[in-house]
Amino acid sequence: MTTPRIPTLETKRLSLRGPRAEDYPNFKATFASYRSRFMGGPLNPYEAWMLYSAEIGHWHIRGFGMWMIHDKNTDETLGMAGGWQPAGWPEREIAWIIWPDKSGKGYALEATHAVRKHYYKNGWDGAVSYIDPKNLDSIRLAERLGAKKDADAPGIDGSDAVYRHPSAAQLNDTQLSHGIEMEIGHYADPKFTPKGWALD
Repeated sequence: MTTPRIPTLETKRLSLRGPRAEDYPNFKATFASYRSRFMGGPLNPYEAWMLYSAEIGHWHIRGFGMWMIHDKNTDETLGMAGGWQPAGWPEREIAWIIWPDKSGKGYALEATHAVRKHYYKNGWDGAVSYIDPKNLDSIRLAERLGAKKDADAPGIDGSDAVYRHPSAAQLNDTQLSHGIEMEIGHYADPKFTPKGWALD
């Protein structure tokens, strides 16, 4: 089996790189916290290690996977975003998680928008996100990305909601795409102070 070359994706504020050993402590801390309750957590140290190993192995098996989100200026990790399709997943998923102390700054929106554009440029014709119905932050983010609840799509275990992302054609040079770019630009403005819900 060949080792895949994981591309680096760049945005205005972020650098998305493949997961490395030195990134694990932040992943472990997040998945041991309440933050991970909608993604199978909280996990004990062994479970967190197994999941992180799966994140890396997924790139080898599927040829795509999750990137570690880094701040371009400080290089600190902020979370993860990317593609995910373990055995039994009905469709390719776009997924994300932001570390607890980094939420509310638009990082998930910026990273996920870049991830989706990358996959669409490289052959994906669509994607879904499987979201716990109680995970209101992720539902709001999916909706801001233009995803809509697909009640007819099969879920993973019957307890998740399926949000279907617009296709590349539905996004290309549209008001939705321009709106996402504008919102990302607001978050990148150091003078911008979001009000209301703390949205990823």
